[in-house]
Amino acid sequence: MDELQAERMAAENLGLVHACANRFRGRGVEYEDLFGAGCVGLVKAARHFDAARGFAFSTYAVPVILGEIKRVFRDGGSVKVGRTLKERARKAMLERQKMELSLGRSPTIGELAERLGLDVSEAAELVAVSQPVLSLTGEADGETRELDVPVESPEEQMVDLLSLRRVFRTLETRDRKLIYFRYFEGLTQTVTAGRLGMSQVQVSRREKAILRLLRERMLG
Repeated sequence: MDELQAERMAAENLGLVHACANRFRGRGVEYEDLFGAGCVGLVKAARHFDAARGFAFSTYAVPVILGEIKRVFRDGGSVKVGRTLKERARKAMLERQKMELSLGRSPTIGELAERLGLDVSEAAELVAVSQPVLSLTGEADGETRELDVPVESPEEQMVDLLSLRRVFRTLETRDRKLIYFRYFEGLTQTVTAGRLGMSQVQVSRREKAILRLLRERMLG
């Protein structure tokens, strides 16, 4: 996969990093450190992903992201950022601000990497290092306390799961197979299309329609 494709793949899947990092909240490491390590894993996964194997990107990327996050704990509970790296990150952010003014928008990681003469993965690392730290503690009544992070309760998760199963059964057979192939087996749209005798474009359009229908039926 070329750098542009890898950049696009990483940008479109940042949600995977948040989902993985959230698993380790409250274990003594700042969330921003977890997220930064996860971003490194995401970029690595995007650069080495091979769609020809027939699996969804998320199936390949999640273990790589989790591996980088777990490395934080093995290395002593924090991401070690040296002075040189911090200085490089500061200069990268200054360049990014200049580009925002000239472009009228935030530059992509690829555009920033090209301006700095770096690989996309290196630019992504500098951006991650420059992000502000999110503290999970706060002051209340003169004492430092852990901040509550909203988490969906097990009861709410169970209700959602039962509701999803109910509406899933109302789908037509081919629609159920499409969702099963995509989200349970982790197959790409191209492989799913081959199994269902459809084109990739047809699978993409139908998948969006099915997900919209499921949301409507769950909320209804």
